[in-house]
Amino acid sequence: MNSPLTLLLGVHVHQPVGNFPAVIAEAHEKSYQPFLRTLYRYPEFRFAVHFSGWLLEELERGYPADMDLVRVMVARGQIELVGGGMAEPVLAAIPHRDRCGQLDALSAHLAQHYGVRPTGAWLTERVWEAAIVPALATCKIRYVTVDDYHFLCTGLPATALDGHYTTEEGGHTVDLFPIAEGLRYRLPFTPALDAVAYLEKLAARGDRAAIYFDDIEKFGIWPETYDWVYTRGWLTQFIEGVLASPKLITSTYADFRVSHRTRGVVYLPTTSYSEMNEWTLPADAAVNYAALVQHARDENSLARDRPFLRGGIWRNFLTRYPEANWMHKRMLDVSARLAAAPAHPRRAELLGALYRAQANDAYWHGLFGGIYLPHLRRAIWRNLLEVEAALPAIIESAPRDLDLDGHDEAILRNTDALAAIRIDGLGALHEFSSYRELHNFGDTLRRSAEHYHALIANAEAPSATESNSTGIASPHERVAYKTPLDPRTLIPDRHARGIFIDSIGNDAEACVISDYRLLSSSADAASFASTLSEDRGELIKELRLTGATLTVNYHCTAPHGAPLLSVLHLALPSCDGFGGRYRLSDQSIPCGFGQQLHIAALREIWLEDAELGARLHLHASHAVEFSAEPYHTASQSEAGFEQIMQAARLELRWVATEQPLSVALTIEIVSKH
Repeated sequence: MNSPLTLLLGVHVHQPVGNFPAVIAEAHEKSYQPFLRTLYRYPEFRFAVHFSGWLLEELERGYPADMDLVRVMVARGQIELVGGGMAEPVLAAIPHRDRCGQLDALSAHLAQHYGVRPTGAWLTERVWEAAIVPALATCKIRYVTVDDYHFLCTGLPATALDGHYTTEEGGHTVDLFPIAEGLRYRLPFTPALDAVAYLEKLAARGDRAAIYFDDIEKFGIWPETYDWVYTRGWLTQFIEGVLASPKLITSTYADFRVSHRTRGVVYLPTTSYSEMNEWTLPADAAVNYAALVQHARDENSLARDRPFLRGGIWRNFLTRYPEANWMHKRMLDVSARLAAAPAHPRRAELLGALYRAQANDAYWHGLFGGIYLPHLRRAIWRNLLEVEAALPAIIESAPRDLDLDGHDEAILRNTDALAAIRIDGLGALHEFSSYRELHNFGDTLRRSAEHYHALIANAEAPSATESNSTGIASPHERVAYKTPLDPRTLIPDRHARGIFIDSIGNDAEACVISDYRLLSSSADAASFASTLSEDRGELIKELRLTGATLTVNYHCTAPHGAPLLSVLHLALPSCDGFGGRYRLSDQSIPCGFGQQLHIAALREIWLEDAELGARLHLHASHAVEFSAEPYHTASQSEAGFEQIMQAARLELRWVATEQPLSVALTIEIVSKH
């Protein structure tokens, strides 16, 4: 007779750094609290929990009674607390020193507050690269969990993935547990007794363990799951079904690892879970990849062929989204500068801010990644700028290619602000950051082609599967809408959305100047020139940063009265909320950022933001025709498709009444302090 199958059940409890308090409160109410309180009633059901460090601190402050339950369950041996990076970074995307710092920070917190130092770690988004092994081993992490897909890509059969393996890198070793995709799609979406029966079939087959580790949000937050898991009793039925079965036992990962020998050595490829490998591909490639997977499914060969359908890797997001790449390379630069200042009096505090700036969510996009969410990007910039503001000032008098995109950036910097100008033909700003406000007013996002745009185009109407006795739909299978979508948001941009994108003529989008040349650059000013064809004219512009004021001076020769156009995309926290509004020189408020505004002749205007507190003051030396409108993108989340305001798009139009036309425009950050 076969020995009982060990169920290794783990849940990952995470919210992105910078997420709204109301979201955390709802997640706690609908998932964290009922899950923990249900499990508390069954001391013999053993399981593992990983809390991302940032969220753990939030829960300890806001819900101490429930965290006391965790302490009790840890003390009685029911819960294993699993470590990881303190702020949930993708370990492969940060330097070795920060990998160790992040891992040690969460381990120390768990040891101090719960009396145990973890031996296992949650691997963010299961992004595996062998280069992370030395950091894991150095920090006394003995095992991590990855997907069974990682193992299948080595040629191992699915039947061999019922225990842990060992890998090494440079003499450092760590054990690897393969998370079963079959369980990820069953729990909690199929009826509880069916899930128990599936586990019993694995036991009858002779498997040693069934390995599950996935988001706790599946248990109450994902669409339809609260009613299914708690009101209709799925979790209670599942727990009682497992405990009642003579073929099943539960354990923690740490105990299983100690009581069972490794299945042997394995070397995994650089990869993540299979859905991520699709999301990270460019849209056309992702469509082709999905078609290959569907063809294999139709031919009943997917189980055989999936190991060879690899898709992309997580780092591809940094090539797909230049805004993520810029954020990432700025983070690496600031990390290196902080490492070079080991005696800084605020070092511990600044390390915490740096780690929060490495939080993964705002760097990528899929069903769960959050680069499309401005408040998550804003949290990255806030923490990044907090560190940079505290470091010794550096002067960059020469352009350099910081983000490795083949174009130098002229970086203007002083103790108040930073302006980064990409020398790529547009001569526009893509970062305008205030050290006092800890905010990047250039933090917007271009519209990109996404593979799910085809789902939107092909969907006849919003839909969602109703829960019933046979289970509920996974978000991977849903086509639903959180907000109506403007068709324009699905059209990819031809160039970046920046500040001071200039053109001569009546069509700003079609006439963007494409041959700017850098004339000179210093710590506080950069000058550009562009000579166009004879019938288009010539434009020279200079950008200068003085304190918290950015000035652009234009000298334009525009024959036949063609206007000079400048487009600015300005990102503020209250872009489409009640707190974002325009104010005119007579102190009137014409509208908010989420509305359209047109003024025939304007000299100055203020952009006010209640959340930020600071204001932007725009002043033109010559009256300008001014237009403003909200700029939106469309994205997908587990709850459906939605339209998100990224910035206020301002268009300024000067008509040349004299030749050459010389005008100046200033943007001043007016602090609340």
